[in-house]
Amino acid sequence: MGRWICCLCSRVADPLMLLLVLALSCSPSTAATTSPSVPHVKPSYSFGRTFLGLDKCNACIGTSMCKKFFKEEIRFDTWLSSHLKLPPTYLLSYSGNYTDDAKSWRLVDITRLTSKYQHDRADKRICTSLLKTKTCSLERALRRTQRFQKWLRAKRLTPDLVQGLSSPMLRCPSQRLLDRIVRRYAEVPDAGSIYMDHLTDRDKLRLLYTLAVNSHPILLQIFPDVEGWPFPRYLGSCGRLVVSASTQPLRDFYSAAPEVAADLALQLLAVLRSMGTNDLNYFFYFTHVDAGTFGVFSNGHLFIRDASTLGIIDKEEGSQLIDGQQEHRDIFSCLTVDCQSAFVSCDSIREKHSLVMVCQELLPKLLEGKFLQPVQEKIDSFLQHCASGLTDDQGVNEAIAKLAEILKPLRSCDSRFAYRYPDCKYSDKY
Repeated sequence: MGRWICCLCSRVADPLMLLLVLALSCSPSTAATTSPSVPHVKPSYSFGRTFLGLDKCNACIGTSMCKKFFKEEIRFDTWLSSHLKLPPTYLLSYSGNYTDDAKSWRLVDITRLTSKYQHDRADKRICTSLLKTKTCSLERALRRTQRFQKWLRAKRLTPDLVQGLSSPMLRCPSQRLLDRIVRRYAEVPDAGSIYMDHLTDRDKLRLLYTLAVNSHPILLQIFPDVEGWPFPRYLGSCGRLVVSASTQPLRDFYSAAPEVAADLALQLLAVLRSMGTNDLNYFFYFTHVDAGTFGVFSNGHLFIRDASTLGIIDKEEGSQLIDGQQEHRDIFSCLTVDCQSAFVSCDSIREKHSLVMVCQELLPKLLEGKFLQPVQEKIDSFLQHCASGLTDDQGVNEAIAKLAEILKPLRSCDSRFAYRYPDCKYSDKY
């Protein structure tokens, strides 16, 4: 009918006749026989600068992902519902979806470096400590500090510029590690240089702020997964939110089937070994582990989900700071921790440090009651030996080796373990 009307309209020369035809096309009887097209109204998502933390920049992580948020190429899971509401601001992490082509979506984790409450408390501390006011421009206040003025003048990131920061990664810094941070800092265009000439004043403040609050995103940048490091991929940040590849926390697997638990336990031990011995001669150790420290990708591969408690000792260069120098404190030392908390001495860290913690906190919960006797009894015995091995390095290593020997034949080879299937069918490695 619509095609006939259009045809007729094109042939009608008389204006009055044209009006008559158009009137007929809009008559109730005609409209009832057609399905009018309703224009699709795209939902509009309202972002507050406060939710993202953009109102606090440049005392923030970065802005590399902001376009993705505003173009709706990063969506929180709640956006997929009919309500289209942003999640609560008080949460520490969110599950989200990310796309590059608006067709295929993949899961991502959207996290804060610390809780909104701790962020607000730190912001208040900056204003009251530096400007003696309840509210202030955070950037202006931090730019006035002696530490940041030294950063502005510096051509290279040196150990004295990070001394006293609370991040475990920076308690025993080497020049080689600091050069790696500058060269691979992903919130700026890649210059491939160890010198900070390509960093603007804004970039330097964001890097310093991130290192002072939580070094997790920096570790993901300087030790990327594409080079074989056991970290999720860093995708970018916006304000005070970090976007990375999604992992499911290890706690969700405490009730997993025995073969899954055995597989994850072996992966966990392998990760700890790689963090202690690697081609770059960095020794990674944990200052704390819990059920959220490690995560598992959808393909069954285990990664370090939260790197905020990782310390690094350079076995090639050693620490460039003596312990006395670490006692230097300023506002950047106290953004997320008590200024009175004591630093861990670099000389006190032992290679079995992380193994003992994992044997105490994680492996018993993952492996408890999973297997038949006498296998379960042997597993429990080796775990107990490892957990109490603070004074016996050799004993810990032997217990872990025997535990791995028991667990290896207990895991299976099937599609649930996509990260090693079907390779496991044709390799003695598995």
